[in-house]
Amino acid sequence: MSLLSDPGDKSAVRGVGIGLRAAHYRDFLDSQPRTGWLEVHSENYFGDGGYDLHVLEQVRSRYPVSLHGVALSIGSVDGLREGHLSKLKRLVERIDPALVSEHLCWAAIGPRHFNDLLPLPYTRQALDQVVSHVSQVQDTLRRRILVENVSSYLQFRASEMSEFAFLAEVAKRSGCGVLLDVNNVYVNSVNHGFDPQQALLEIPVESVAEIHLAGHSETGDLLIDDHGSRVAPPVWNLYEAACRRFGPVPALIEWDTALPPLNVLLGEAAIAARLSEATHA
Repeated sequence: MSLLSDPGDKSAVRGVGIGLRAAHYRDFLDSQPRTGWLEVHSENYFGDGGYDLHVLEQVRSRYPVSLHGVALSIGSVDGLREGHLSKLKRLVERIDPALVSEHLCWAAIGPRHFNDLLPLPYTRQALDQVVSHVSQVQDTLRRRILVENVSSYLQFRASEMSEFAFLAEVAKRSGCGVLLDVNNVYVNSVNHGFDPQQALLEIPVESVAEIHLAGHSETGDLLIDDHGSRVAPPVWNLYEAACRRFGPVPALIEWDTALPPLNVLLGEAAIAARLSEATHA
């Protein structure tokens, strides 16, 4: 069966999917584009009703859906935002998604929330804190979540381990899974000067349950994870390496800025499907 064929089991993600964005709502309401599954940003659907939630419920009846959070801030030093977690729990119970994921980062302190996914120092103290928060989320939602590696543009001198050793320990100690963003691995490898292939070896095979693919841009000596273009050739190469290491893990094309027509997203997903199929043939 093609990895882009019409989904059968609506309770599990398989093959390659795309992120559902408002610009493509009508495509999915009027027809059933051939994609393996759909992922949405959880916070966009926290309301009690409205058009966005209506669309999500409609597509959930046709496709497996993953909820991908961007604002829970599991790395914040002052604890999780209980109101945010409560809204996420309500959405999970309403939609019954196949997967729920969050980012390995912090984004809030006190009453202030920053519109960014900010990196952590990879210390034992931060590890204890993140593991505690991930466990709290899983206990509240009564399900395993996935935690995603983020792109970053600085490193902390205080770090006591690599980003990927830290992520592996979070998964081991909390029982969560890993959402491996291959574009972020590549972006960080260029920005911080490490071997991305070696980074993949630091992550336990059994922990990876989803892969993200996206585009990036260049700004001087930095790569910026902007989700605004096609997947770059070196990221495709790293994705092939990830396929060989982690097996046929569900993958997703993310595109959030300068959003193209739906057929462009589906074309990127088709490339991912072909690479995965060829790797696992």
